Amino acid sequence: MTRVVVPVRYPLSKHSRATLSEAIRIAKDREAELTVLHVDLYQENRGVTRAELKRAVEASFGPLERTRYVVRRGFLVEETILEEIAADEADVIVIGSKQASRWRTMLRRFLDDPDIESYLREKLDCTVITVRDDE
Repeated sequence: MTRVVVPVRYPLSKHSRATLSEAIRIAKDREAELTVLHVDLYQENRGVTRAELKRAVEASFGPLERTRYVVRRGFLVEETILEEIAADEADVIVIGSKQASRWRTMLRRFLDDPDIESYLREKLDCTVITVRDDE
């Protein structure tokens, strides 16, 4: 079965809702499993729970089939997202344009010309879909 991963902020931001909406559409079109991921940073220590994340998503989008909610703790959002993508063996990752920009900045430290989509396709063998929120 196809697996779609979508990282979001909690509480859901306007950008997270736009990204999540696209991920839900893709998961439905592909009859895929959806993983909604939030990274709770150790240094902020918010203590976000899976139940809180699920309630927030369902308040905006209603109950979702074949969806799991994951809250991972980490020091770096981008690294923690990559770990979840690898662990989940994701086929598709749907990220917002802001997240893609942060990944480019992080990878620029290691690579001359970071093309995040190519990097993720090569290293993780998954399709990357970047969502712009133009509202």
